[in-house]
Amino acid sequence: MAFDISEELKKLPHNPGVYIMHDAGDTILYVGKAVDLHNRVRSYFRKIVGRGPQIDRMVEQVAYFEYIVTDSELEALVLENNLIKEHSPKYNTLLKDDKTYPYIKVTVDEPYPRILFSREMKKDRSKYYGPFTSAQAVRETIDLLNKLYRLRNCNRILPRDIGVERPCLNYHITQCDAPCQGSISQEEYRERINGALDFLNGNYRPIIRSLEERMQQASDEMNYEEAARLRDLLDSVRSVTQKQKITDSDGEDRDVIAMARDAEDSVVQVFFVRDGRLIGREHYYMENTSDQEDGYILQEFVKQFYAGTPFIPKELMLQCEIEERELIESWLSDVRGSRVYILTPRRGSREKFVELAAQNARLVLDRDKERIRREQARTTGAVTEIGEWLGLDGLKRMEAYDISNTSGFANVGSMVVYEDGQPKRSDYRKFRIRSVSGPDDYACMKEVLSRRFTHAGEDSRFGVYPDIILMDGGRGQVNIALSVLEELNIDIPVAGMVKDDNHRTRGLYFNNIEIPIDTHSEGFKLLTRIQDEAHRFAIEYHRSLRSKTQVHSVLDEIPGVGPSRRKSLMKAYESIEALRGASPGDISEKAGIPINIATSIHEYLNRHEDE
Repeated sequence: MAFDISEELKKLPHNPGVYIMHDAGDTILYVGKAVDLHNRVRSYFRKIVGRGPQIDRMVEQVAYFEYIVTDSELEALVLENNLIKEHSPKYNTLLKDDKTYPYIKVTVDEPYPRILFSREMKKDRSKYYGPFTSAQAVRETIDLLNKLYRLRNCNRILPRDIGVERPCLNYHITQCDAPCQGSISQEEYRERINGALDFLNGNYRPIIRSLEERMQQASDEMNYEEAARLRDLLDSVRSVTQKQKITDSDGEDRDVIAMARDAEDSVVQVFFVRDGRLIGREHYYMENTSDQEDGYILQEFVKQFYAGTPFIPKELMLQCEIEERELIESWLSDVRGSRVYILTPRRGSREKFVELAAQNARLVLDRDKERIRREQARTTGAVTEIGEWLGLDGLKRMEAYDISNTSGFANVGSMVVYEDGQPKRSDYRKFRIRSVSGPDDYACMKEVLSRRFTHAGEDSRFGVYPDIILMDGGRGQVNIALSVLEELNIDIPVAGMVKDDNHRTRGLYFNNIEIPIDTHSEGFKLLTRIQDEAHRFAIEYHRSLRSKTQVHSVLDEIPGVGPSRRKSLMKAYESIEALRGASPGDISEKAGIPINIATSIHEYLNRHEDE
């Protein structure tokens, strides 16, 4: 179903997130973030003067958009950066710096670890926290942690350099306990680092409480300068300690899988995390799930999805436990060639990541519900409506027919098939009329129907009968179809799509009466689509037969007849039969070609009368 931008704009949520603009070829044009997706994305499609020619050019190319909701603008910012780095959209030229965001690095592999500022996350044995949006806040937080836990920030290699040099200024102002002098054991220092790690892992309430108490005490003592300093540090801590679910610091490949469901439908959302960065997502509908448990649905999805995907990540993070976890882990590990883990996070940032996938699945389900209802209304609902007009129950398969020719030349017929209101193109058939010359649509239709239903028992392509036959016309076309069915002793209802002066359906001719129909109904729209499709399919076949290699092949084989003379002959005679019956003199006069060539044409066509 076509993407209706105006309709989809109405469904945008008032949530933070990332939006992705695509062109008609599915190329990503632009990735952006928004505090309010509803307001931000809609702003692109308003007629605004002065927003810049580049944005105008981008909007002109947008065929559809998608979006991913997040819990905060900060998460949207990080996700935006990940997607831009992955896809390099044409209109995101200012957001491609690999050093956009800072990290906090803890060198846990060192005997006396340090907390450092870093612009990149390497695959070393250090712990990384982030990315964060404010470099200043990161630096202030590192400074705060060093002061609170009296940690070193020097570049000395310890314990090798213990006692080699005098302690630095930080020791003298009591901001470091000088491990460079052996003043603190590795065990005691490690306890302090663990406290800092605990803070960075989210247990920062004790420090915030301590800062709040100290700030209040400084204020009570009218030491406002100190209170302001503590206030600023408190703001920095709160800024840095926002939960980050979009990026994992371990740099692993994993898929995050969650679902949402209602009484009828289930949607599974997959987040694709590569090298620790969320680079994309996709959703999938699962059928026949109304009586199934969530775990069973996810289990069946995993089995079917990874049976056909070329890449299997190291980890699958699922919303809930699945019964065959060990068996599926073993299977996926064999396919991948290394161990695959299926996890169900219960706490921490990973659980939040799964919750985010579930939230997006719910959004997809809610957003698509109305679209699914519209699709059902225009397909199965429309078929039911037509059945009610005609007093027929259980309509499913509809066949429609049309005839195309040019003044009786190259008569062809078309058969189109609709099942549950949707075209079934694999069952379309085309017929080259053999027994009729000249413009006789009734005779042509009789041949088409006779061949279609005569072959039903001997050709599997015609083995399925329709529940109703729709003729492109009124009483005359319907009676032709009924006569053919009667001769073959076949009982199938036949209705005619009666056209108005503009060749549009205005009613249905059925059981010798014309039934008026609501021209604004879905049933009417379906009949119009079927009629147009039958007409289109016939015309396309007719045009193909008029090509050089088909309908003109007989004339092309005659010596002395090239494209120009062939065109003159086709103008002068409406069919090969008419040309075959003409004398050489008539051909020469009407087509304006030499008598010797006209004689050759006459002789050739009458020698090959079976063509």
